[in-house]
Amino acid sequence: MTARRARIYDAFALLTAIVVISLDQWTKSLVVAHLGPPDLGPQVWLIRPYLSLYYIRNQGAAFSMFDSNGPVLIALIAVAVIVIVYLYLRMFNTGSLLYKLIFGMIIGGASGNLIDRFTHGSVVDFIWFQIPQIGFNFAIFNLADASISVGVVLLFITLLFASVRSKGETQETQQPVAEKTLLQPVQPQEQDAQS
Repeated sequence: MTARRARIYDAFALLTAIVVISLDQWTKSLVVAHLGPPDLGPQVWLIRPYLSLYYIRNQGAAFSMFDSNGPVLIALIAVAVIVIVYLYLRMFNTGSLLYKLIFGMIIGGASGNLIDRFTHGSVVDFIWFQIPQIGFNFAIFNLADASISVGVVLLFITLLFASVRSKGETQETQQPVAEKTLLQPVQPQEQDAQS
């Protein structure tokens, strides 16, 4: 891959991150303006009884995990950011456009939630998915959480298929060589030729 193409892919990754951050912050501002106060405002049904909007403030990480601002949460967020940056830098000049867009989604989602945490001390969550027939209530989340989750799933699937494809290509390149040796005629040995 040329350096110019790699920089274009990086620009698309940056654009993806900016779009995710912008949509995330815009939707959160709408929720704060129209569905407040947190935990007491109205529940707006999108698909009754499965999907609704309900405004809460999340002190923890994504999907309300580790519900505190303690050192464990800060350490986990720091480790996650270091891993994301490390993986991105490893493919800085070689990664495909798909990889760059996926990392743009993850970085954009993480940045959207970090903006909330630094400006308000907590994260605005408002998307609530539930299946009342089986008593399932998913943790309330936001677009940043969704972008991170979709990005991580896509990254896992892409890496899995890349691994399977490279393994298949390796077998294809080895197979003709093996077939060639099997199909070559047997050369008579010197003793056979002399007799």
